[in-house]
Amino acid sequence: MLEVASIKSVTKKSVANKPAIQRPSGMLGIRHLALFVKELEVCVNFYVDIMGMQIEWQPDADNVYLTNGGDVFALHRVDYAPQAQQRLDHIGFVLNAVEDVDNWYDYFVKNGVKITEAPKTHRDGSRGFYCLDAVGHLLELIYHPSISQLQKY
Repeated sequence: MLEVASIKSVTKKSVANKPAIQRPSGMLGIRHLALFVKELEVCVNFYVDIMGMQIEWQPDADNVYLTNGGDVFALHRVDYAPQAQQRLDHIGFVLNAVEDVDNWYDYFVKNGVKITEAPKTHRDGSRGFYCLDAVGHLLELIYHPSISQLQKY
């Protein structure tokens, strides 16, 4: 695996030798994140009942699209054997205000959500914590000063 410093130097060299790319406009961001899950109902219950998301669309019994009013989170049922190592590191949920971090943390603790790292404030002014969803996906709930105020829906 490359170290971050190595990646930066490779990127700088690559850019220096290439002409500027004219990209088309109009990309707003990522539309949704989709996960394969074995226990679809358990996941839907967690994200609807605990996280407060709503079902945006359920085309069939094996696919559910959840929303929080802006982002879309898709869950697709799949029957699979778990891999030795999950490729997804974590899913981050941005919060509007720094005090929301501790409010969500307290709420999760009261509702039996497994916490993997207690809230902490980082050097960049962000504050967050980590927990697991109902089937073990690592979630981060974070307030980040530079983006939290932009994300109001």
